[in-house]
Amino acid sequence: MKTMRETVLYYTPEVTDRTARLKGIFVRLGIRIKNVGPDQAGEKVGYLFGMPGFLPSDAGSEEPLKIEDEMLVMKGFTSRRIDELLMAVRKAGLSRIDLKAVVTDSNAGWTFYQLYEEIKEERRQILEGTEKSKQAEEEEKE
Repeated sequence: MKTMRETVLYYTPEVTDRTARLKGIFVRLGIRIKNVGPDQAGEKVGYLFGMPGFLPSDAGSEEPLKIEDEMLVMKGFTSRRIDELLMAVRKAGLSRIDLKAVVTDSNAGWTFYQLYEEIKEERRQILEGTEKSKQAEEEEKE
């Protein structure tokens, strides 16, 4: 049985020194990188990964969708390898990647932009929940 090569879809709104350092980590760990640009945000995640059954969209003439945050979508990773990747990012002194996901049968059919919106909303809810927990703890101390 052929093992699936670990691949990431990587999006960044602007290329910086951080981008080069992060890509260096991917290369060192043997992870295949597929850069995603704003003009590809309307493509299905499955298509961007080259998964069977996904065809390019015909939305090429539309205005590129605006993604304002760095985003990473992983395919072919074990949970251990995800941990290794995140640890390598931390050890390199890079701030974490806030918007990240693993491709699933469900989200493979979403556009990259739809996945971005979903992850962004989940992150907002988590941060909001964390803030409410902190407030509750402070109120209990009073």
